[in-house]
Amino acid sequence: MKKAIFYMIISAIAFTLLNVFVKSLGQFSVYQIVFFRALGSLVFTFPYLLKKKVPIYGNKKTLLILRSVFGLTSMLLFFLSLRYITMGTAVSIRYIAPIFASIFAVFLLKENIKPIQWLFLALAFSGVLVLKGFDKNLQIEGLLYALISAVFAGLVYITIRRIGDKDHPVVVVNYFMFISTIIGGLLTLRNWITPIGYEWLALLSLGVFGYFAQLYMTKAMQIGETNVITPFKYLEVIFTTVIGLLWLNEAYSLYTLLGMLIIITGLCLNLFYKSTSTSSSSQKS
Repeated sequence: MKKAIFYMIISAIAFTLLNVFVKSLGQFSVYQIVFFRALGSLVFTFPYLLKKKVPIYGNKKTLLILRSVFGLTSMLLFFLSLRYITMGTAVSIRYIAPIFASIFAVFLLKENIKPIQWLFLALAFSGVLVLKGFDKNLQIEGLLYALISAVFAGLVYITIRRIGDKDHPVVVVNYFMFISTIIGGLLTLRNWITPIGYEWLALLSLGVFGYFAQLYMTKAMQIGETNVITPFKYLEVIFTTVIGLLWLNEAYSLYTLLGMLIIITGLCLNLFYKSTSTSSSSQKS
């Protein structure tokens, strides 16, 4: 279990560094940032599939493309939100994606959500209302971009569940990165800025951080208990907030921190309830 926790902490650090570099590369368009983020990950995913002789085209092609489009849209909007609001706030709002995933699951997957789960999810969403209602410095554009990003992230979760185990996880990621590279590259042609010196390293590192963040999160989930491991991914919010304060001179009001805490609390309560319910059902059967 210690190894699983260690992996999740490494993942949170990698996601944090990704956020920091995206925030610091504001001179480039979000399309160019997406292009480098995706291209950097392709360097890992494509050779892996070739080495392991995994069919690159996959089985659920339509769902793989949908997942990629939803993921690309979510990523673009999240990167865009970082232009308007602090990193910790944007990350916290992005993490309410499970709320939208639960709503989509009810209508698209015909799943049942317990009333107490809706209460926990409503608590998490109330954190967003605290952010907007009390933090007068929070720009509405950034809030909306982050919220819509979370909606599309919810669609990503649903699509991945529809794909299930019919396709290798790296195939799913490879589709996402390939389509993001193509679309990001095409959209950035008119606004391309040639990186200089350190900027090359910063842009190319995006894909590396993104890949290892996903890799270690997956490793943690594979060897650890979900209810113990998953809360550690919210360390990303803490790490991002601290680095934003110390490195990028971001300012967080008391209401901003309160809203972020409410969001994480609601999500963790829902997670613990789901894990407890699953364990109880398994014991009864």
